[in-house]
Amino acid sequence: MALITESFLFNLLGILIALLAVAITFFKWRYNYWTRKGVPQMSPKIPFGNIGEALSQRKTLGEVGTDMYNWAKAKNLPHLGIYFLARPTYFPLDLEIVKDILTTNFSHFVNHGGFVNEEDDPLSGHLFNLEDTKWRNVRIKLTPTFTSGKMKMMFETMVKCSRELNTFVDSSANLPEGLDIKETVARFTTDIIGSVAFGIECNTLKNPDTPFRKYGRLTLENDLWQNLKLFATLVFPHNILKFFHFKATRSDVESFFMDLVKRTVQYRESNNVYRKDFLQLLMQLKNKGKISDEDNEAMDGEKLEVKLNINEVAAHSFVFFIAGFETSSTTMTFALYELAKHQQIQEKLRDEINRVLKKHNGEYTYEAFMEMKYMDQVINETLRKYPPVPVLTRACTKDYQIPGTSATIEKDTLCFISTMGIQHDPEYYPDPAKSPPDRFSEENKDSIPQYAWLPFGEGPRICIGLRFGVMQARVGLASIVRNHRVTLNKKTKEPLTFAKESFIISPEGGVWLDCQKL
Repeated sequence: MALITESFLFNLLGILIALLAVAITFFKWRYNYWTRKGVPQMSPKIPFGNIGEALSQRKTLGEVGTDMYNWAKAKNLPHLGIYFLARPTYFPLDLEIVKDILTTNFSHFVNHGGFVNEEDDPLSGHLFNLEDTKWRNVRIKLTPTFTSGKMKMMFETMVKCSRELNTFVDSSANLPEGLDIKETVARFTTDIIGSVAFGIECNTLKNPDTPFRKYGRLTLENDLWQNLKLFATLVFPHNILKFFHFKATRSDVESFFMDLVKRTVQYRESNNVYRKDFLQLLMQLKNKGKISDEDNEAMDGEKLEVKLNINEVAAHSFVFFIAGFETSSTTMTFALYELAKHQQIQEKLRDEINRVLKKHNGEYTYEAFMEMKYMDQVINETLRKYPPVPVLTRACTKDYQIPGTSATIEKDTLCFISTMGIQHDPEYYPDPAKSPPDRFSEENKDSIPQYAWLPFGEGPRICIGLRFGVMQARVGLASIVRNHRVTLNKKTKEPLTFAKESFIISPEGGVWLDCQKL
């Protein structure tokens, strides 16, 4: 019996050693993929490739991407080959190649490479993840949602919520513990999105424990397991993930949003309730296949009659909610951090806000905020230094020859563009660690190369809601800066670092401000 056991263990050990040898051989062969193509590459480490620090949460993916960018830039490389585990990934640096991928040859890079599994993970079927013809059709349908007319309609909600924000900051003024501004402005944007996306008064500024804030926070608070799931969608073939019924969305988050949308839609349809919000527009697409009002004259109704189902309505509502509250609140957080550190810039912004509003009888109007040019400079520079989404991904949909080379990017290859790396490149932005809004003044902005500023992406897949997001930031910043002088509280950790568990960049420990009422 002992001999049988020893023999079994010996054979098992032999099998394991053989499998390990095969795995190592495979990785060594795989990790020469870019060298065989004549593309320079970083040395990968088995089995994580070039993203081990991001997988282990020692650094954010944005920081890892910036490190790669700086490594290649120091060697004057126009592009780079890297590896997500064993998946070869193309990393362009040259802005002409970036332009080619995002715009000029967009037909080769239509998709983000996001994971869509509408059967097992219905909230994954949203606009950001959709691919090919389905993405194009939905994008055309949703574009009228963000016309000037719709923006003005949503602006009224922003102004209403800004009054609540001002009251909340007033009540926190002069507190010795300071104000957690990231949490504060996240509640502000949650209230806005809850209203314009779902027609629901969240009152998150008054009650931070509302379900909207709870599940919004859960969606973006990635632990190690959630990060591994995110990387799985980038590394493994999606047909294999679907075979195993893989879900990227948390089950509790899915249950909340699916139930919310179904109940709200059912109530409105049963009671003939009409509201001027994003959900109402999605309901039109569900029932008619198109948005039918004064803003859609240019739409071709004959081509857009495919209707959305209720799961698709929920998915698009979900991504509008998540993207709408988090990216804008992140931008406001970092803008206020910089304004607190640079009082002269804060004073200049406050002067502009007061001057423009005086012209409009002190009223917050859409036209008034469109006149605030220095406000836009502050926001643009914040987005330059702290891009909320620090990397862009594109999946190659058909073989593509890299300009100026004989190398070909094969179909299904992932492309990884470091927004943060480009926007921190001293070739494009002298002293990139500094944050002068005058970089984006009328006199200076033309000196910024095209495709060197990519916080919303670029090309046909540029963020559809960018105007909405920027307007939220304008209104929120104006409400705080006009009525308060903000300075850094001692609880703010300096130098500022990024939370390692978050894909959207977020300040480690938050940003704490002292707010003196004016």
